[in-house]
Amino acid sequence: MRVCGGMAPQKLNTNKTSSNTIAYRFSGRMLIYVTFSLFLFQKRGDCKVNTQIIAIANQKGGVGKTTTCANLGIGLAQAGRKVLLIDGDPQGSLTISLGHPQPDKLPFTLSDAMGRILMDEPLRPSEGILHHPEGVDLMPADIQLSGMEVSLVNAMSRETILRQYLDTVKGQYSHILIDCQPSLGMLTVNALAAANRVIIPVQAEYLPAKGLEQLLQTVNKVKRQINPKLQIDGILLTMVDNRTNFAKEIAALLRETHGSKIKVFATEIPHSVRAKEISAEGKSIFAHDPGGKVAESYKNLTQEVTKLEKQREKSRAGIGR
Repeated sequence: MRVCGGMAPQKLNTNKTSSNTIAYRFSGRMLIYVTFSLFLFQKRGDCKVNTQIIAIANQKGGVGKTTTCANLGIGLAQAGRKVLLIDGDPQGSLTISLGHPQPDKLPFTLSDAMGRILMDEPLRPSEGILHHPEGVDLMPADIQLSGMEVSLVNAMSRETILRQYLDTVKGQYSHILIDCQPSLGMLTVNALAAANRVIIPVQAEYLPAKGLEQLLQTVNKVKRQINPKLQIDGILLTMVDNRTNFAKEIAALLRETHGSKIKVFATEIPHSVRAKEISAEGKSIFAHDPGGKVAESYKNLTQEVTKLEKQREKSRAGIGR
């Protein structure tokens, strides 16, 4: 008989060994076997993972969604998390910024994955996922995603196609971040239906701040009708130029208007020319300018996000008692 770890069973002298000793040895070996089996079970990834799916959303373009998605994702990876980034924009901005300047030439993108789900065709969980050298995975996007949005209009369960795709991969990741397109169309609704959390980047200017109300209405509608687990993590002020009184006034206005109902992150992402340069390099701000103020801000944002997660886990644990 073989037991766990390849240990040969010891020969027992039934004349001299009591039944209690035999039971003790047997139970000890069973404990080793069970412990080792559980270890293998967890190593295979069969255990349930509470994946955090975060949509980075704002219908206004140019507010730092893609930059935030990439750098928060890589910040989480540096903190030891297993992260998948989803490019949910047909323009492929996230794909380009992570080192793939011609998304249309990639063999498999998000539109292909969602198409497989839509047509009820088989899909390998890791199919099409790319790995970035800074420790995150990426499901890229290309212009074909625009056609997918049109296809979703008349599809059954049209709001949940992205969620169904993420269900096939989320067990491999602690965090999935979705870079939403700058609109409130069907792709953004799919992202909100799939997510359990939303981060809203808002540029510290009047018009972007003014358009926030429409997005909040959409988030609340999705929460009521499709995804009751959806929560807003907070509003993230981006491209903040604290040298001007105007930027400070907009930041103060947002905190005054929404701060009582929605968290406004203490971290503000400063305006920086270097942050705009990274999209052409395929790197994060941590690799491009590790000692800069933008890298420091995204590091602080990562800490805020993980702290918020721990607070919610603690709260859920308290409710469960």
